[in-house]
Amino acid sequence: MNRERYQRQIILAGFGEEAQQRLNRAKVLVIGAGGLGCPALQYLVAAGVGSIGIADHDIVELSNLQRQVLYGLADLGELKVNAAAKQLQHMNPEVELVLHPTAINKKNILQTLKNYDIIFDGTDNFESRYLINDACVLLKKPLVFAAVSGFEGQLAVFNVLDKKGIITNYRDLFPIQPEAKEIPNCAENGIIGVIPGIIGTMAAGEIIKLITGIGETLSNKLLHYNMLNQGQYQINISPSSAYKPIKSEIDLMKKDYKIHNNGYLEIDVEEMTKLSEHDSTLIVDVRERHEFPKLNTNIYKQAPMSEFDDFIQSNISQRTIILLCQHGIRSIAAAELLHQKYGESKKIYSLKGGISKWRNHFLTT
Repeated sequence: MNRERYQRQIILAGFGEEAQQRLNRAKVLVIGAGGLGCPALQYLVAAGVGSIGIADHDIVELSNLQRQVLYGLADLGELKVNAAAKQLQHMNPEVELVLHPTAINKKNILQTLKNYDIIFDGTDNFESRYLINDACVLLKKPLVFAAVSGFEGQLAVFNVLDKKGIITNYRDLFPIQPEAKEIPNCAENGIIGVIPGIIGTMAAGEIIKLITGIGETLSNKLLHYNMLNQGQYQINISPSSAYKPIKSEIDLMKKDYKIHNNGYLEIDVEEMTKLSEHDSTLIVDVRERHEFPKLNTNIYKQAPMSEFDDFIQSNISQRTIILLCQHGIRSIAAAELLHQKYGESKKIYSLKGGISKWRNHFLTT
C-alpha cells in the first residue's frame, strides 16, 4: 500500500491507519456501472478499497455521457465494465478490479455475490432491486441501495443491525413489487445529470463507513434528497409484517421477479431467443424506419409506432408476439394495444430494456 496516496484520510481524527487497512482488505460489488455506479466506483477506487467487482452487461451510449462522467466519446459501443476498468485502473492501480460483464439473474446472483463483503445496488429497475435484496438477505450481506429520478434521489442501507438491534431490508420499505404502469423510467421521464453523481457519491460514503466503522450509517433509514431546494430528510424503516423472508436458494429460484402487466410480460433476450425458435412466434420491431441498428427483416417484422394502427388492423396468425424497440418503452405501449385487440388468445411479450440493453445480441444476429 502506498501510504502517501491515502495520507489525507489517514490523518483524519477517528480514521487513521487501521481504517485504511480495513479499506484495503475490503471487497465491494457495484451492480450497475451507470449514473449511480460511476461516481461510487470512482470514490471507492480513490479511497483504496482493495477489491471491487463491477457488474453490468450494457454498453456505453451517447445518451449516457450526460451523467455517467466516467466515460467519454472514445468509449461509445464498448462494454461499460471494460471502459470503467480502463479508467479506474489508471486512477489507482493498487485496487483489484473484478469484472462481471453479464446480466445479474436468479441463476448467477448467489455465486456472484458470495465473495464480496458489501453490495451496492445501482440498478435502475425493480426486478433487479428485489432480486438483489433477496439474495443479500439470504447471504446476510450488507446492501447499500440508491435510486434517482428527475431532480431527486434516495439512499438507504439494508441488512445491517442498528443500535437498537433492528435489521430491515428493501422489502420492509416496499413489500409489494410494483406493476409496470407504476414504474418511472429515466429514459422516458428524464434525469438531471448531477443527481446520480450526488447520490452515487453519498453511497460511496456509506460503504466507506460500513467498512471502517466510522460515523453512523443509514441503516434502517431512507434519505431523500431534492436538488431543486437542496432539501434533505430521513424516514425510519421498521420491519414489515407483510415481508416474507427468502429462506433458501430454492425459494429464490421459485420467486417470480418479472414485472407482470395487463395481458403481457416483459422478457429478456434469452427468453426471446427461445421463443423465436418456434414457427408460431412473430417478432416485431416498432422503432421508426430511420433508427439504428437496422435489423434483419427476414427475422424481425418492421411495424413502426407511427404506422402501428395499420399493422394492428391486419390479421396476425402467430400465437406468440414479441415486441421490441430501442429502450423497451414503445414496445410496452404496442403490447398494450395488441392485448386490447387479442386479449388472452395470444401470448404477447415486450423485450425489457430494448435493443439498447441487448445491443451486442442484435449486432451479431
